[in-house]
Amino acid sequence: MSGVRTLTSRELNRALLARQMLLERARVTIPRALERMGGLQAQYAPAMYVGLWSRVADLPRDAVTAALQERKAVQGTLLRCTIHLVSTQDYWPFALGVRGPRRDWYLRVTKDSPGRAALTRAAEALRAVLRDGPIRQADIDAIVGPAVRSGVGLWLDLVRVPPSGTWERRRADLYGLAEEWVGAEPARSEASAVELLAKRYLGGFGPAAPADIARWMGVPAATVAPALDGMALRRFRDEAGTELVDLPRAPLPDAETPAPVRFLPTWDATLLVHARRSGILPEAYRPRIFHTKMPQSIGTFLVDGAVAGTWKYRDGRVTVEEFHPLSAADRRAVAAEADRLADFHR
Repeated sequence: MSGVRTLTSRELNRALLARQMLLERARVTIPRALERMGGLQAQYAPAMYVGLWSRVADLPRDAVTAALQERKAVQGTLLRCTIHLVSTQDYWPFALGVRGPRRDWYLRVTKDSPGRAALTRAAEALRAVLRDGPIRQADIDAIVGPAVRSGVGLWLDLVRVPPSGTWERRRADLYGLAEEWVGAEPARSEASAVELLAKRYLGGFGPAAPADIARWMGVPAATVAPALDGMALRRFRDEAGTELVDLPRAPLPDAETPAPVRFLPTWDATLLVHARRSGILPEAYRPRIFHTKMPQSIGTFLVDGAVAGTWKYRDGRVTVEEFHPLSAADRRAVAAEADRLADFHR
């Protein structure tokens, strides 16, 4: 790899922050923000709102709910079999890109799986009911039965229907057919969908190793490799010598670019394993954010582009816990951003 530029961990950190709109809030629509950041993990409804607030300039809280109600953004079980918020335009590529590998994974790891044919039949029975409109999770469970309810959603594309899964009604238990809510599934190949997913990942998290893209998607590396082979990419390496790929002309800020204080919600994708090389979450702090006693993760805040502590909202205030002593200037910046986040909650 002689002649290939080596990117320092700090350069990778600044690249990720820039692409995630965490260096400067962007003046973009919610759908465009979601496309730029590669979707938004959304098991906990308020996390979507905080994640977008940290990235989109002057974002009113009710604008996120409106985007869901107006079908400009949609929630579905997508990457890594977890709930994600994506633009409506991106929904089908995300679903198609991971559909086959997700089904194969489920059949491989699920003990006493009823099998592909039984899951297909259950999905068709459920589709027939859902054509009359959205139904609740309890009704889905009653229709398909206990043997297939954990996997039927992999054989039938479902979306969360608002007001379910919003700030105002956080319990996400109302589901509808994606083909009814978003529109008919397009005639698009899995290969082209995987290519778009790779572009979304690199646009939101790159430069990155191909394995990171596969990890983010929740698919085998072999699924991603053909898409990358067909793309025009620039290549780098990190300080450990790992080859990284990237989109042409994607932002690569200077390593010394100032990074403002930012507050991140639970399960923010920048903290997950696929983004590890960026250094946003120092490894010494990872067990304090993700561990078995706190599977839901916790809100964090960034100082100089790295997690420096956690935050909670209670009694009308955002309180913080520092992981290490902050300078007086950083503490003032954290307090000011915490006040803005408290206002967003009220």
